[in-house]
Amino acid sequence: MYQKLIIIGNLGRDPEMRYTPEGKAVTSLNVATSRKGREKDETTWFRVTVWEKQAEACNQFLKKGSRVLVEGRLTPDTNGGPRVYQKKDGTWAGSFDMYAETVRFLSARSEEAGSEPSTGTDDDIPF
Repeated sequence: MYQKLIIIGNLGRDPEMRYTPEGKAVTSLNVATSRKGREKDETTWFRVTVWEKQAEACNQFLKKGSRVLVEGRLTPDTNGGPRVYQKKDGTWAGSFDMYAETVRFLSARSEEAGSEPSTGTDDDIPF
């Protein structure tokens, strides 16, 4: 059995890096992907976990609005599905957790200066 997920999206907020008690770097990214539909646009959020040297690079070079390509695998909740949460407006939504194997930076530095993500708003971010 094998799974691989590839997403392209924009960071909804700046990366958050921390260290494990063993001293390993781990960075969390909130990535919004979007798809234009006939009736409405669709945004899907992914919580991406990046480890070690790649985590440090993400923390150093990425910021809110950066476009990234992430390759990795889904990490389901204890029931094998996405994480379900209640939004501020009381409606229910889900987010997907992903373990990154590779993160590629797609934004040029000049594009990132003062740019905002092209998808979603801070109210849409579930975490």
